[in-house]
Amino acid sequence: MSNASLSPLPSADRPDVATRLRDALLGASFTADGLLELLGAPAYAALSRSETVPALRATRGDTPLELLVRLFLLQQPVPHARVADVLPVDACLESGWLDHAGDDEVTATVDVRPYGGPGGEDWFVVSDLGCAVGGAGGIGNHAEGVVLGVGGASTTLAGLTVRTPVSAALDLGTGSGIQALHAAAHATRVTATDVNPRALHITALTLALSGAPAADLREGSLYEPVADDETYDLIVSNPPFVISPGARLTYRDGGMGGDDLCRSLVQQTGERLNEGGFAHFLANWQHVEGEEWTDRLRSWVPRGCDAWIVQREVQDVTQYAELWLRDAGDHRGDPADYQARYDAWLDEFEARKVKAVGFGWITLRRTGAADPSVVAEEWPHPVEQPLGETVRAHFDRVDYLRSHDDAALLEAHFTLSGEVVQEQVGLPGAEDPEHVVLRQNRGMRRATRVDTVGAGFAGVCDGTMSAGRILDAIAQLVGEDPVALRDRTPAQIRLLVEQGFLEPA
Repeated sequence: MSNASLSPLPSADRPDVATRLRDALLGASFTADGLLELLGAPAYAALSRSETVPALRATRGDTPLELLVRLFLLQQPVPHARVADVLPVDACLESGWLDHAGDDEVTATVDVRPYGGPGGEDWFVVSDLGCAVGGAGGIGNHAEGVVLGVGGASTTLAGLTVRTPVSAALDLGTGSGIQALHAAAHATRVTATDVNPRALHITALTLALSGAPAADLREGSLYEPVADDETYDLIVSNPPFVISPGARLTYRDGGMGGDDLCRSLVQQTGERLNEGGFAHFLANWQHVEGEEWTDRLRSWVPRGCDAWIVQREVQDVTQYAELWLRDAGDHRGDPADYQARYDAWLDEFEARKVKAVGFGWITLRRTGAADPSVVAEEWPHPVEQPLGETVRAHFDRVDYLRSHDDAALLEAHFTLSGEVVQEQVGLPGAEDPEHVVLRQNRGMRRATRVDTVGAGFAGVCDGTMSAGRILDAIAQLVGEDPVALRDRTPAQIRLLVEQGFLEPA
């Protein structure tokens, strides 16, 4: 199925209709909160898995909200006369938001999903039919230019992004416009690019229906539509990062070999960032035989940038191929075709000596420091979203540690971060624990092993005494040479600060 067979889109040149439609949707409580209240948690959660039966069962009544859910989320035709009581139906038909279905019913031409902004905003994300809830659900196999709605990757990236007021933000590969929508809430100017012109049209609809300022929309791949002298304070991208044998599906396959698209995107970002500016990406990367994945990712980081790279998941090549074959719906088709496509994926990986694929987050920050910090780590455990403030605090700590040598650390004052607990691990009944673990209940929810000195030090940090004085007191308690303790402890203090267990007072 080509782009021409996708449904015609509503006009992006009728902001008046978008405003009237938005007012009608809000008036009927067609919001994220309203949807949860109507459907209940199980049916609401099922929508994110592309399962619509529970929601259909929950919307068999005749209230305005039930009508709108069936129309815009479940792709059901609804009576023209009934919808005329809820929406500006004639204007919506004229501008293309609705279409006639038979003599007395109308259908939606796009999906519209209520979406709650971080500040309690009632937003709406527009996408192609069948794409407002969950993932692609296999439809990508039939429509190469399809534009998806809100998915787990979209919300993950939105939650990771540092949200401070900025002058200029750039959303690369905007899709349905969710990242541009978030950026519009704290950026004076938003530019959004996409290789798919349909995505740019839908982004314009998302922004208009959400009551957000219009963005500067540009067609092209990655940085191609951006002039060489244009720089930004914030860059975000949920790119088509899937490592696949060919570019079948615009929304996921970047068309470059292996992980070259993600590498190119990261490497080209440094010169586009203003001093102190942040760039946030989701990415996949290859685990190649004979190469550490951390070395591979470190080589991507552009000069003049601090970086924080977190690997969240690793899949072997068979798991990875199966995941994306199912995403495209290939498992539902001809078994011979499925096997041929599966073989092609494995041939691609074998030729590149790829044994697994990693998924995670990459954050860059432009710095003038002579020694940029590059942290690459694996953390597959649950974290607290949104993480934007945690990300910002990480780079603040990088600056602090970079400007404080060991002597300065010992003169400094620290406080224990909020909601850190201590766990003692050992055999039941043992007099002393085998080791002590400090665990965070916020942010990254890290756990780190410390010795008894480190645990005692952290527990005493309340900002009143310098680190050196605390160590002197501990040395007296345990009968250790205070000079030796001062010499060996700064590395542990530095680690506790770097990981967010301790904060400079």
